[in-house]
Amino acid sequence: MDRVEGEQGVTENGVGGPGGIPAEEIDTSRPHPARMYDYYLDGWDNYEVDRAAAERVIEAHPQVRLSARANRAFLRRAVREAVRGGVRQIIDIGTGIPTSPNTHEVARESAPDVRVAYVDNDPIVATHAEAKLTSAGGAGFALADVREPETILGHPVVRELIDFDRPVALLLVAVLHFVKDEEDPAGIVATLGDALPAGSLLVMSHATEEPYEGYTEGRTDTVARDGVLDVYRNATAALNLRGRAAVEPLFGDFALLDPGLVRVPLWRPDGPVPGPKELSDTVFYGGMGRKG
Repeated sequence: MDRVEGEQGVTENGVGGPGGIPAEEIDTSRPHPARMYDYYLDGWDNYEVDRAAAERVIEAHPQVRLSARANRAFLRRAVREAVRGGVRQIIDIGTGIPTSPNTHEVARESAPDVRVAYVDNDPIVATHAEAKLTSAGGAGFALADVREPETILGHPVVRELIDFDRPVALLLVAVLHFVKDEEDPAGIVATLGDALPAGSLLVMSHATEEPYEGYTEGRTDTVARDGVLDVYRNATAALNLRGRAAVEPLFGDFALLDPGLVRVPLWRPDGPVPGPKELSDTVFYGGMGRKG
């Protein structure tokens, strides 16, 4: 049965949006993390297979929507901080389904001349990028995978938008937990970082199974964890949860800025800080590092 949710909504027959991606290039047989994330954020750009998988995650971990929203808020704060610090170009890898305000919209609240190269490996994202991400100019979209950093760095869209002689804000928000250890996430970050000059910033968030350290009742709910991991094993990318001790080294040559690697609501909050229970339920670490 077809599903049409407004002008930009996807259809169940695999055609939707302005990008003209052929139906055969879109895998609708398995859930995709970007489309599941869109569902967590109450978006419409997803398929029945994504919604069913997302509901299974919500059943196992009802706070997943809390985490998704907190992570999105972290992205907005980090982008504002980067622009306030003088950065005027951004590479946003693992963009996901456009959700306003998007990176370029947040950045241009402070500096209208910010240029943004969006990167994602989901053709569904590409179908919406032209209308929602790139129509204002000074922004472009590259269909590429974080596991192939050299391809991203050499992509014509990225090369056209980004001056690699000037500081860049590299966003890896909620993406590296879809990279397996054997796929070398640290090497991926190092390859991307080596291409950026001193003064560049790395903004990263990563899912964890660790309870918040300030929550005395916190413990890993292995049933919930295993339920979530099982859903993502059947998706187009498996979920790889990591603790702080494994995430922090991924920053490599980027020195962490205050307040370090923390639960995302604690990173330079612009409103009330949640209590220990909510922080423990918010499963993302986040931080920003500066190179050089």
